[in-house]
Order: sequence, then C-alpha cells, then structure tokens
Amino acid sequence: MAYTADTLHSPTAVLSISPVVLPAPGRAVDLQVRISAPVTGDELPIILLSHGLGFSTNLSSLNGYAPLANFWAARGFVVIQPTHLDSRTLSLGPATPGTGAHWRTRAEDMTRVLDRLDVIEDAVPQLTGRLDRSRVAVAGHSMGGHTASLLLGARLTDPHDGTTVNLADPRIKAGVLLAAPGRGGDALTEFTVENYPFFLTTDFSTMTTPALVVAGDKDDSAFLTVSGPDWHTDPYVLSPGPKSLLTLFDAEHGLGGVSGYDVAETTDENPERVAALATLAWAYLRSALYPGDPAWQAARDTVTTGPDPFGRIESK
Repeated sequence: MAYTADTLHSPTAVLSISPVVLPAPGRAVDLQVRISAPVTGDELPIILLSHGLGFSTNLSSLNGYAPLANFWAARGFVVIQPTHLDSRTLSLGPATPGTGAHWRTRAEDMTRVLDRLDVIEDAVPQLTGRLDRSRVAVAGHSMGGHTASLLLGARLTDPHDGTTVNLADPRIKAGVLLAAPGRGGDALTEFTVENYPFFLTTDFSTMTTPALVVAGDKDDSAFLTVSGPDWHTDPYVLSPGPKSLLTLFDAEHGLGGVSGYDVAETTDENPERVAALATLAWAYLRSALYPGDPAWQAARDTVTTGPDPFGRIESK
C-alpha cells in the first residue's frame, strides 16, 4: 500500500480528467464523471463524491467540490464525481424520458460507477491497475448526503407506489454525510412535503455502514425543516453504530465553503474550517477502510482540541 497516514502532511500532485463518459442505457443522458487521483501510488482507495443542489450552475455537477476532491486525491484517494440528472448543467425537465425520481437515479449513478470501473480504467490509462476495489467510500453534501445515506443503508418509501426502497451497495464500506437531510414526518416544512415527498419516510435505522456525519451548528435549513440545526444530526442520532458525529461550530449549510473555491452562495466562508473538515473526513475514511490506521484518532486530537477548536466529535 503506497499511502499511509503520513500522507496528510506530504500531499502529491493530482491528475484530474473530465468528462469520462459512462454509457447508461435507459438514462436520459450518459453518465459523465470527473476522476481525480494522485499521480503516483497504487492500491488506491476510492471515494464516490455526490454533489448537492444550489443556486450556482456548475457546482452541482462534476465541476464542483474541488476543495474536497483535490484534498482527498492529493492524499491517496481516487475521487469520482458524477453529474447527476438533477444538475443545472443538464437542464432536464421533469417530463424528460429517462430522468425518473432523482433521489433514486442519484444512488443508481453511484452503483453504475462501481459497475463500470473497468470502463473508467480504459478511459484513464493512468489509473490502470491502480484501484483498490475492495476499499470504497461514499461522500455527499446536502442532497448528495441523502444520496450517500441511501447507499449506506438508509431506506424510504417510494411516494409513487408505496414500496420500501433499498439502494444500499455492499461494495461501499464507509461514508461521510455533509449537511445531509434528517428525518421526515413532522420535522419537515410544508414546502418540503410538497416538493420533496420522499423525505417524509426516510428511515436511518437500517443505515448500518460506518459513517461520519457532519453538521453545522448554525445550519437551520429553515425552508426544509422546522427542527433547526439538529435536523442534520439525525443520520447520526437515528442510525445504529458505528457512527461518528462532527458538529462544526458557527458553520452554516456550506460548512465553510465545501462546494467550491470562493463561491458566492457560501454564507459562512471559512477556508480553515474547510481544511479542518477535509482533514477529519480523510482521516475518518483512512481508519474506516484500513482498520488499525491511527489517522482518525490523530486528526481528532489535533482539530477538536486546543483553545479554539473547530468543532466537537462524539461516537457510538
């Protein structure tokens, strides 16, 4: 294994290629992904990174989340970012054939990526033989956090036919949920019930895969929930262990600016917070995918202690 916990302090150059197009019969358009990887090393673990929604056009696509993708790729992960069908870059209307329910197609995009790793290696010869397919994680911000939660085992009831939906992928061994939606029921606003009825029945009790849940203590998401910032802790509180919860102090929905560099929609821009979050998420996944790796404990001790910590962590 070429990368160890020491990699945190000695990042390498990153190779980023896009779009890599994965054929997707039945989907409204073929699946486009960005691949970011260190230029050296082998046996590289994989992070599937799911974008959120928002006001900007390109952040909600394979072109967003560079502060996280670049950080993780420079420290030994291959980061794969899809453009989901709800991306503003595609401008697909609800009547477009092959779009389906976006909450479902998003998760299916990630499964399709794992099914097509051979195609990705063929398209990116620099990756040939360098992927560790036994070590796969998923990360997602906001709506991408909901996507990640489904892949980690959360379930819901399809609002169209009443069936229980299980989109968990056993190839995914760990996850990071960033400002992810919480429980449904009476926690939701009327706007959410009308526009996102699939949120009503989210069930975290089946989300058994290890995960780090990240929430900002100033992220009230008032248009979605009446529960305030605690709503974003639900994936931790309502799921079985092993889980960890990172609560970031003074962080709003952008968590300091994870969706892009210097983007106008970030209401709480704080590069130091983003760096701390990227470090903690990297360390969590290192230790989750490589049992015995001390990265997680070391990062916790560094970032959450001292006179001015970025946040607090609890685990179960």
